[in-house]
Amino acid sequence: MKRVLLAIGCIVWSVGFCSAQRTGGNNWIWGPSVGWQYQNGNFIKLSGWGLFAPNEKQYIKFDAGANFTRMGGQTVVFPEVGVTYYLSDRLLFPFIKAEINPYTITPKVGVGLLSVVDFAVGYGFDLRTKEGLRPFHGITGSISINVPLNFHLN
Repeated sequence: MKRVLLAIGCIVWSVGFCSAQRTGGNNWIWGPSVGWQYQNGNFIKLSGWGLFAPNEKQYIKFDAGANFTRMGGQTVVFPEVGVTYYLSDRLLFPFIKAEINPYTITPKVGVGLLSVVDFAVGYGFDLRTKEGLRPFHGITGSISINVPLNFHLN
């Protein structure tokens, strides 16, 4: 799983680098994110993200972070990466998203309020179960707040 996460990280960096080279500069907006997710248990999600516009109406966001939960009398922390494709840039940004962690892969659909507050629903498919804990798969709902640290208008 570590190799998969490393490969995804390299792809994210490559896409961003190539995008910046094509547009003649760094058009990434980035920052931290905090969120809550229910997926067969409650999770706090902390991550960093980067967002860029491949065209004038759509955005792609990459994020990487950690999920925190209390389960089976122990605190559980595990990494997660995700990619979000925002389909338009109106007040409400509809999106599709995929997240992967060592235990599930979770496709989602949702809507973002200016991509600052995201609401999503989806389904987590089990990859493996951590010994001593219940599976993290099933129907999911989430809300996240994305704080842009370098917002700019192009």
